[in-house]
Amino acid sequence: MRRIAIAVTTLAVFAGLVFGAAPAFAQSGHFIENGAGAPVCTDEGTTVECTGKVAGLGGTTFEIRISAAGIASVECTNPGGNVAPGQDTAVNVAGTTGPLPTPRNGQFVFTIATDEPPQPPPTPTCPNDMWEANIVDVAFTTATLTLFEDGVQTDQVIVPVT
Repeated sequence: MRRIAIAVTTLAVFAGLVFGAAPAFAQSGHFIENGAGAPVCTDEGTTVECTGKVAGLGGTTFEIRISAAGIASVECTNPGGNVAPGQDTAVNVAGTTGPLPTPRNGQFVFTIATDEPPQPPPTPTCPNDMWEANIVDVAFTTATLTLFEDGVQTDQVIVPVT
């Protein structure tokens, strides 16, 4: 009887190896894209703020990065303190949550914002180098959210900015 049990166990292990039985792995981290928790991005003037939810996290750490491109409205101030409109200019902004420990349940509700855009040089947005350029607003259309687990990209979505 014992020999039969050993033979059946050996056969089951061998069949698993031959027919490709493999352990099941958890789904990789991803943004919830439909329904409650779907990312929503808002134009905050010179930055973009996004909220949403990620699920399926299984690594040790995760990080969410945001990037957005837009057209900046620039005001120029001359040496006498007078303000005049400058030339609109393209800007790119980005931000990150930095590495965070993965929650035990594999889900995380996030809010992330970009950094302020750097102020442009006086020229070509203003008449000359004596003027000071100042970004007063940026028109954003989309933001890109990227999810990393243990430094490896697992998902990326492009979200309209409202």
